[in-house]
Amino acid sequence: MSRTKQIAVGGGGVGRPAWTKNLGQRFALVFVWAILVIGFSLAKPETYFTTGNFQTIFGSQAVLLILAMGLIIPLTTGDFDLSVAANLTFAAMLVAIFQVDHGWALLPTILLAVAATTLIGLANGLIVVKIGIDSFIVTLGSGTILQGLVLWISDARTITGVSDALIDWTVTNRIFGISMVFWYGLVLTLVLWYVFSRTALGKRLLFVGRGRNVALLSGINVDRVRIAALTCSGLVAGLAGVAYAGMLGTADPTSGLSFLLPAFAAAYLGATTIQPGRFNPWGTFIAVFFLVSGITGLQLLGADSFVQQLFYGGALIIAVVMSELVRRRNERRRMASAA
Repeated sequence: MSRTKQIAVGGGGVGRPAWTKNLGQRFALVFVWAILVIGFSLAKPETYFTTGNFQTIFGSQAVLLILAMGLIIPLTTGDFDLSVAANLTFAAMLVAIFQVDHGWALLPTILLAVAATTLIGLANGLIVVKIGIDSFIVTLGSGTILQGLVLWISDARTITGVSDALIDWTVTNRIFGISMVFWYGLVLTLVLWYVFSRTALGKRLLFVGRGRNVALLSGINVDRVRIAALTCSGLVAGLAGVAYAGMLGTADPTSGLSFLLPAFAAAYLGATTIQPGRFNPWGTFIAVFFLVSGITGLQLLGADSFVQQLFYGGALIIAVVMSELVRRRNERRRMASAA
């Protein structure tokens, strides 16, 4: 590597490795998370700074982690999927109905639920791409249809009696005291990190999101990439729904819908860290647990339950603003380099 290329942007000095550039920006959320945890631990050492509390923090938000991982796939290509929470709820309800009401075995039930949500994601992608309707409108509509479908097939009732095996392999069995579902989310994070950063598919997703016309001129099948991204979002939402049914041991028609705002907040906040200006798995992972760490701390300090909505809503607005500022700065840098 030449001496010029080793000099960091902004005069960081000779010989500085590329990965050390913009460390403050890349890891700012990690630093804030650490400060947050330390602050609440000092304020509530007997309840916050305990092994049990941290095990709960990591285990309780695993479903949100899985859902947010699915969401960042279409977001990377520039498409929204507002149906992910409804798709999660639909999958959870299918698991409960076919296990409890129809006596199906666990594996066929899971396969059915995930296949159904994957097909819904595929339908979203085909409508968005082939007909040319904005993904915001299509997925908002399909999510609303799914909400009605869930109420219909469940008779608006909560269904209990989900398989003990599913419960065991989501919350009962633990590694280092943390529910298995967290480790599934961690594995998914690793898989997506590898796909995004180490495969041609990940590069295509990013290229399409940065500029569809340029990607098309470069020989990328933009339509296929966008359809695949929305299909994968449906698949991962189905997996999140299966995990949600296992965590609760039941399925109800409405509680899963509450994951929509937190998933978007985590995705956008995650785009401000690790790889600023880009939706990325590790940033999303950090954002999920940063948010829940803050909410848990405030609740232990006596804050009312509505603090959760305030925290997620505020985080989403701040994250979108920060992501846009980073995007504009990166765009100015690219234009300056091209000049």
